[in-house]
Amino acid sequence: MTSKSTNKVSPLPTADAQQQNLLMFCKASADQLRLDILKVLSHDSYGVLELCSIFDTKQSGMSHHLKILANAGLVKTRREGNTIFYRRANRSSNNQLNELQQALHHTIDQQATSAELQQKVDAVQQERAASSQLFFTENADLFREQQEQIAAYELYGHNTIDLISRSINTHNNGIALEVGPGEGAFLAELSPRFQQVYALDNAQQMLDKAAHFSEQSALSNIEFIHGDTKHAQVQALNADCVVINMVLHHTPSPADIFYDMSKALKTGGQLFVTDLCSHDQSWARESCGDVWLGFEPEDLTQWAADAGFKTGENIYLAQRNGFRVQIRQFIKI
Repeated sequence: MTSKSTNKVSPLPTADAQQQNLLMFCKASADQLRLDILKVLSHDSYGVLELCSIFDTKQSGMSHHLKILANAGLVKTRREGNTIFYRRANRSSNNQLNELQQALHHTIDQQATSAELQQKVDAVQQERAASSQLFFTENADLFREQQEQIAAYELYGHNTIDLISRSINTHNNGIALEVGPGEGAFLAELSPRFQQVYALDNAQQMLDKAAHFSEQSALSNIEFIHGDTKHAQVQALNADCVVINMVLHHTPSPADIFYDMSKALKTGGQLFVTDLCSHDQSWARESCGDVWLGFEPEDLTQWAADAGFKTGENIYLAQRNGFRVQIRQFIKI
């Protein structure tokens, strides 16, 4: 039995409302600090205290600027546990100010970032990365136990490799990269399907575990790289396939990962991302070293599009513990 639903069309804003929206937009964008904030928020989300550190501004002043930007529809918020993060907002295509906002974003993005500002942004990113890296360095022996609290490999592993097998036919001649291989289980799936496999991790203890697993499993075509996704060797791979399983929520800047992997892949190469959907289980930060409490699917879609990918197949898996897992396919254009 099917039912018909009537789509309700929101009334167009009145002339007075349109004028008010335009005035708020112009006010919000008529300040150098607010323009700089929008530039910093172009590829990442930041909390108020992080923005205060980047711009050397008191919290009260930063909150005031963010309120003006939010009222003008230029930023949006997302709660991560007890912290509210801000990111740049986009308007719907039928919004009166959509083209103006896109033009503002484009103009801001064309402006050079000062060396001083970039250093402060990098410092915040490094602090995030150091916290995550320290967690895995100190808890390498508990990796499987910690992962199983949220999403066991057995839940998503076979779904991810099935998707890769349906999507890529390299006849064992291609190149694959796994970012954050954990203890190495997924390397055993990639090894027989590709001529050469690379495993990348910024925690040497975790990389050693993956290498030990590969040796025990007689996986002879895997090269291990200690570093992050900006590693020169990684970005020169010209890979056919990149896999990122349950790693993105541990990274300081998820959007940057998409840009880095776009460089690592050949045109037509495919990126497979498995990660958590957005959730409110803040205990995962302390217990599992999570930087982000999952992601909205549209966030991954937007980051991928910005980095030059189109979206392929999507798989969503529910669990009894309340966590949802998304398996996403992106193709480099």
